[in-house]
Amino acid sequence: MNLQNEYQRLNQSNIEWFVLLVGSDNCVLDEETRIHYGHDETEDLSFPPEIVVKPSSTQEVSKIMGYCYEHTIPVTPLGARTGLSGGALSIHGGVGLSLEKMNKIVCIDENNLQVITQPGVITQVLQEEVAKLGLFYAPDPSSKGSCFIGGNIAENAGGPRAVKYGVTKDFVLNLEVVLPNGEVIWTGANTLKNATGYNLTQLMVGSEGTLGVVTQAVLKLLPLPKHNLLMLAPFSSSIKACEAVSAVFKVGITPSALEFMEREAIDWTMKYEEVNLVVGDDVEAHLLIEVDGNNQDVLFQDCEKISEVLQEYECGEIMFADNESQKEQLWKLRRRVGEAVKANSIYKEEDTVVPRFELPKLLAAVKEIGQKYGFKSICYGHAGDGNLHINIIKGDLPESRWMNDLPQAIRELFEFTVSLGGTLSGEHGIGYVQKAYMPIAFSEVHMTLLRGVKALFDPKGVMNPGKIFP
Repeated sequence: MNLQNEYQRLNQSNIEWFVLLVGSDNCVLDEETRIHYGHDETEDLSFPPEIVVKPSSTQEVSKIMGYCYEHTIPVTPLGARTGLSGGALSIHGGVGLSLEKMNKIVCIDENNLQVITQPGVITQVLQEEVAKLGLFYAPDPSSKGSCFIGGNIAENAGGPRAVKYGVTKDFVLNLEVVLPNGEVIWTGANTLKNATGYNLTQLMVGSEGTLGVVTQAVLKLLPLPKHNLLMLAPFSSSIKACEAVSAVFKVGITPSALEFMEREAIDWTMKYEEVNLVVGDDVEAHLLIEVDGNNQDVLFQDCEKISEVLQEYECGEIMFADNESQKEQLWKLRRRVGEAVKANSIYKEEDTVVPRFELPKLLAAVKEIGQKYGFKSICYGHAGDGNLHINIIKGDLPESRWMNDLPQAIRELFEFTVSLGGTLSGEHGIGYVQKAYMPIAFSEVHMTLLRGVKALFDPKGVMNPGKIFP
């Protein structure tokens, strides 16, 4: 695959070709706007493309990819750029391929509980449109109000409700994909079962834009649950809160969401957002627990049983959200933690995931490693599926230690995570910032297979280069 110095820099002839294809209004060349398209939500990294091209159809995407492949011009697919691993950064310049104009819901099939959508549709918009018909698209990342379906597919996004309903991959049935050389394929079939050949659909999900460009997706839908109940449980010990998580499942209840938030995560968020919540001085962590379904009496029984379990782990007085407004406030508190942390300090966010019973060990290790290397961390995440978001705070840590010591601390954290049966990322992906750590999770044999898949799809290495592989 190509090295950086083998890629062609854009010349006037290339630019004129793009303008002729999609129009000057859909080609961005000015530096300020390119810089805007050159970052996502990953720290303060910035890698602007040389040009941003905004196609409106699969045919235009196909022609762009074919041209770039022929001329060895790197292409970085761009969605809403809400990612947290640098997956949408144009590391080698070239073309930033923005899918924002491909934002139509093509068809909602009420008979088969499916939806066909273009990649530029905002996740929450899709959820709201299908909900009007009594249908449910469950994946709900924290950025659902701004992230695109295409980006969710690229990163295999999850969110709080993954614990009951699964992540993006569990809802993708078929994909229209433009390959790096411009050819167009459908990866599977619009069926719930498919045992015909290799599963290219699931290979594309989570591939972080390195194998092709998704231009349409067929997604599974569910009937919309009629009721949900939400409870906020305080704990005087973060470790006890984590221990309580697996205990809830052991009594036969699968919540639709089970989220963990350390005390400081809540304190910082309440300063960032207006949320009316009184937190006791002795509270060290909270669990936010939701149950949903069609029988409200059953849901109340589930909440009673969950409450009994939590009391065995030194839980304080549980708050039940009485109305939709309270539910919205509590969910706002959880979903805005990342933004609140970012507003307070330079930070690095890790996205570790372990079998949920191992969550207390992971949290304890995070704090021990932090003490060893002198950094502070704020942890929160999807406790129900063992996914802990670790925000490492720079604060007053000297720049030299931040740059030199922190990578070793992260390496120790990942090594411990893998020793627990976990892995490096639950939903944010590897992208640009985590690729150096891939050998911790995979043997050289495994890495060779992954590189072989990449080389088969993209022999010239033009498709989102600089991602995943060390």
